[in-house]
Amino acid sequence: MKNIEKQCEEICSWIKDTVSAAKANGVVLGLSGGIDSAVVAALCKRVYPEDTLCLIMPCYSNPKDEEDAKLVSEKFNLKVERIVLDPVYDALRKQVGSLDTDSKLLLGNMKSRLRMITLYYYAGKNNYLVAGTSNRSELTIGYFTKHGDSGSDILPIADFVKSEVYELAKYLGIPEVIINKAPTAGLWENQTDEGEMKMTYRELDDYILYGKADDHIKNRVDDLYKASEHKRNMPKKYVR
Repeated sequence: MKNIEKQCEEICSWIKDTVSAAKANGVVLGLSGGIDSAVVAALCKRVYPEDTLCLIMPCYSNPKDEEDAKLVSEKFNLKVERIVLDPVYDALRKQVGSLDTDSKLLLGNMKSRLRMITLYYYAGKNNYLVAGTSNRSELTIGYFTKHGDSGSDILPIADFVKSEVYELAKYLGIPEVIINKAPTAGLWENQTDEGEMKMTYRELDDYILYGKADDHIKNRVDDLYKASEHKRNMPKKYVR
């Protein structure tokens, strides 16, 4: 990425202008222990040193993810609230009659949407906007939960593919352990992004940026893009 310092300055300027236009006081985001949320948190902290709130929201999560989230919060002196969603998740599952045979994806999406609800509670309480952490690679193929991690007001890194997010992370000084860990949504045990996508981020990024990929990668990305179009758009409206 060319002139990464200038690029970071422009992202920060955009965050400030967008939040100010909404007459909001700052931002709130979920701090997952992954690279995307770490980068967004570091950028938002630059803009709103006193009004960037990060939520750590374990929901039967891997304890290592919370450790990594705390590492990021200490590195950048972030304001953090910890909200354990295990009992809320259990209560919701019981109320809707969720079975142990429900798919991992169905239950994982429930966790993601509970986190979205929590973020918007704190956003409303503090007059903040919710900063989403999705990147261009994820958005292109629909690798996010509709009304879950996609439920946000601003998307500061939505124009950057995953490989560019790594560049931003290195420039911003994100801890190496975060940069080197395998990307995961952390919604169930041993989940990894690349395992679910059935391709590497490098393969995906090369196709997005340069149109270069093996045929099976091109076909998979094109199919995922078409199938997930509804996730990137507002609901279709009937018009008389």
